[in-house]
Amino acid sequence: MAISYDASRVTLVDHPLVQHKLSILRDVHTGTQQFRHLVRELAIFEGYEAMRDLPLESCEVQTPVAPATCKRLAGRKLAVVPILRAGLGMVDGLLELAPAARVGHIGMERDGVTHEPREYYCKMPRDIDQRTVLIVDPMLATGGSAVMAVDALRARGVTNLKMLCLVAAPEGLSALLGHDPDLHVYACAIDDRLNEKAYIVPGLGDAGDRIFGTL
Repeated sequence: MAISYDASRVTLVDHPLVQHKLSILRDVHTGTQQFRHLVRELAIFEGYEAMRDLPLESCEVQTPVAPATCKRLAGRKLAVVPILRAGLGMVDGLLELAPAARVGHIGMERDGVTHEPREYYCKMPRDIDQRTVLIVDPMLATGGSAVMAVDALRARGVTNLKMLCLVAAPEGLSALLGHDPDLHVYACAIDDRLNEKAYIVPGLGDAGDRIFGTL
């Protein structure tokens, strides 16, 4: 049976360069250094899409030729919240786009038997409730860790919240979007399914191990 989810709340970032880089990312022969670099690059592509609706305000600029009316970012500030540890691999790419963004951290680990997540660390900027928050994690598998991260941020008053992942499983999308009706998810690929170990198929393996070389 096909797993259903609200596709209108999922943005698939499928630019040709994204698809090319993702094919290298998936390859079992791709080494740690290149894998880490690709995760950062793909986060930049997703960041462009996730930040597309940031509010703008007019400003006056003097060019070498004449005055010009231009646009600058206005309104809410940004925060990036990686789900530890694999989410750390996406942070630098997003900070290249938005250097002034604050960074929070939330640590989740998955039980090897039950596959259920457990929160072991959470540290956020004091004004997190006043920011547009991008939760980042390369993999959205069961959705358990993402659901806990969303709940932790909602409990801290965050209203403008988005989830960025590189590869998602239908099971994870269904669980996450069904849990939070106001969340939007950005992904570079939506894969086939989860296997009996709750790994995404075809996926790209354990993203944390591949980013940090702990295979």
